[in-house]
Amino acid sequence: MMDHLANTEINSQRIAAVENCFGASGQPLALPGRVLLGEGILTKECRKKPKPRIFFLFNDILVYGSIIINKRKYNSQHIIPLEDVTLETLPDTLQMKNRWMIKTSKKSFVVSAASLTERKEWISHLEECIKHLLSKTGRQPCREPAAPWIPDKATDICMRCTHTKFSTLTRRHHCRRGTTAPRVFTYKEGTPARFPTY
Repeated sequence: MMDHLANTEINSQRIAAVENCFGASGQPLALPGRVLLGEGILTKECRKKPKPRIFFLFNDILVYGSIIINKRKYNSQHIIPLEDVTLETLPDTLQMKNRWMIKTSKKSFVVSAASLTERKEWISHLEECIKHLLSKTGRQPCREPAAPWIPDKATDICMRCTHTKFSTLTRRHHCRRGTTAPRVFTYKEGTPARFPTY
C-alpha cells in the first residue's frame, strides 16, 4: 500500500503542507520514495507536565513537534528514523490513559492517545512500517534503547540517597546517562564527579 503512493501528486502536496507548517525551523521532509501515512495529536509526557504534540507518520520516519496553531504552524521539529524505533505498551496511570513508549537508541519517551482504539491504530501502523522498513534494509531493531525521562512529579526525594526532599533550594538533577533506569537526584548527589564517565 505504501509504495504505490510514493510518487503521487497528492503525497507530494501533503508532505509540502507539513513542511510549510514547520516553516524555516523545520528540516525538508520530501524525499524520493517517502510517503506520509498519517498524522494526529498525541500527549507526550514531558519533564514538568504532559503536553500535546503533533505527530506525522511516514513510511521511514516519525516526525513530531510543538503545536503553535493546529494545522497551520508547528515548531521544535524532531525526526526519528523508524528503523531505530521499538514500542512498548504501558499501563494507564491516574493522569494518563492509553500510554505507550517510543524507544530509540538516542531518546525514549512516553505518549498517550485520546482513546484505546487510537492507541491500537498508532501502534499497529508504526509496527507495520517498522517491519516493512527492517525487511527492506536487513537491519535489526534497536536493542539498547535510551532511558526515558522521569517527570518531576514522579518523586519528591532524591533517588540516590532516598532521604533528601526536593525544594526551591534543593533542585532536581535528571540523569539518563549510561543506564536503562533513569534517576532524579539532588544536584549534590548527581554531580558529574559522582558518576562514572561514559
